[in-house]
Amino acid sequence: MTDKYIRFYHTKAWQSARKLALVRDHYLCQECLREGIITYARIVHHIIPLRDNWSKRCDLDNLETICPEHHNQDHPEKATSNKQEAKHLYAQKKRADVFVFHANHELK
Repeated sequence: MTDKYIRFYHTKAWQSARKLALVRDHYLCQECLREGIITYARIVHHIIPLRDNWSKRCDLDNLETICPEHHNQDHPEKATSNKQEAKHLYAQKKRADVFVFHANHELK
């Protein structure tokens, strides 16, 4: 990835577009949703890569929220080779999929 792309990901324009995409997609992986699976996600992915069309870099129609698994499928070169980081991502995903309901002690 060149400096041009790295600099872009630190701009206010990208941070704003990223936030809009996350909110629009309700922080859910859009690829998982197409498979009928609900997965919390925080990665915003360019459908048409920046290197193929720089003008779509902040176009909301070119952005979608995806989970780490789908992002790694789309970008195997970015997949973590660090086992410690992989364990952390797995634990984070596992926690995001669990809903904990506690008893309401006022109803007893």
